[in-house]
Amino acid sequence: MNFTRVYIPSANMSAIKKMIKNSDKPNWYIVSSFCMYKCRNISFLCNMQLFIGSEVDGKILLLTEEESWHCAKVLRKKNGDEIWVMDGKGNLYRAKISNDNPKGILLEIVSKEKKTNPRDYHLHIAIAPTKNIDRIEWFVEKAVEIGIDEISFLQCKNSERKIIKIDRIQKIVESAAKQSLQYYLPKINEMVDYPKFILQNFETSKKYIAHCNAVNLPFIGNCIEKASNSLVLIGPEGDFTIDEVEGAKQLGFKEISLGKSRLRTETAALYAANVFSVHSCL
Repeated sequence: MNFTRVYIPSANMSAIKKMIKNSDKPNWYIVSSFCMYKCRNISFLCNMQLFIGSEVDGKILLLTEEESWHCAKVLRKKNGDEIWVMDGKGNLYRAKISNDNPKGILLEIVSKEKKTNPRDYHLHIAIAPTKNIDRIEWFVEKAVEIGIDEISFLQCKNSERKIIKIDRIQKIVESAAKQSLQYYLPKINEMVDYPKFILQNFETSKKYIAHCNAVNLPFIGNCIEKASNSLVLIGPEGDFTIDEVEGAKQLGFKEISLGKSRLRTETAALYAANVFSVHSCL
């Protein structure tokens, strides 16, 4: 008979030992049953289908029009069916459809759970959109999956894109959040001129500007602090101008490097988001 060694976390081992002590079942039966239970939970999370809605009052939820159409017309959900809904503010609901109107589904709340934010830091990335909109949309999608709290769009001197459709970006955010089970939706801000943006009074403890106009800048990973509230500026495809960098420095922004490679705008922004995510796990 062949056996496979399986790693079981210490917290789960304590639960297994307690089950063995209080049961007359064979040890192999208890361990295998416990593992099967855990696998079912993982499978449930992987297959969990989320919708986005908001509370009308303490007992009723309303899905957005787009979510309602998808739920009623595509998935064919009807009155009495139960679905999972999140509000983007950390609340997860199990709810029963009471009115399956495809323009606005109403649901009765069956249960409500407040999810804790998995991140101990707050990250705001302000980025100059790329000329190719697909690349900036890719950044938004992946940044939400990794974890980000706020995204702003900058109009810089070297910017090649003057307009960005916030409604389109919001849909990408919601889709990525549902796919990655992120129960907190990041705030998405309209595009603003760079000089006006950096003059704002940000409620943040750390402000950074990443650029390639200088050498020997401190690496971002050596600058960030755990549980920090940070803002990172990412320039356009032609980078920030010298004047833009100097203007930010005068307002308290710290110059940083994103490594030895010259990165595309969207790659640089995603790289920054990933460094914060990894740093919080160390």
